[in-house]
Amino acid sequence: MNTLLKRTLAAALLLGSGSAVFAANDGQVYLNQLLGSDAEYREAWKDAIDNQERLPDWVINLSGNTQQQMSAVTEDGDKYLVGSLCETQDTCASKRLVAAFSWDKDDAYGLLVEGPKAVSPSSEVNYRWIGKPDEGTKALLREQL
Repeated sequence: MNTLLKRTLAAALLLGSGSAVFAANDGQVYLNQLLGSDAEYREAWKDAIDNQERLPDWVINLSGNTQQQMSAVTEDGDKYLVGSLCETQDTCASKRLVAAFSWDKDDAYGLLVEGPKAVSPSSEVNYRWIGKPDEGTKALLREQL
């Protein structure tokens, strides 16, 4: 079997299995594309934001601006797909979301940070947890800021 045929078959196998695509292409998706890519991610995010009051539309729909691909991150042996999002490119320093989705797509968590210099801890910055992250997941989300 020639090399080109082997590569084509390997690509077809990877594309045929939903989560394997992310595993093989670690982070080849942006957070603002994730909800459109898979119904399980949409359901996990819907569950995470359920009962949250007055979230901005860009957080609800994960429709803000992003410049970095999502990546696989491990915390306490659990693997997550993690990415960040800003309201707009111009407001990235003051309105930022970091979101993590469990590798099995069952759970989603977020950290919404708003205030001047949202990437730097200060008393003027508001931190809002989305979902019910445990302390390890909170640490993971803070690290991704």
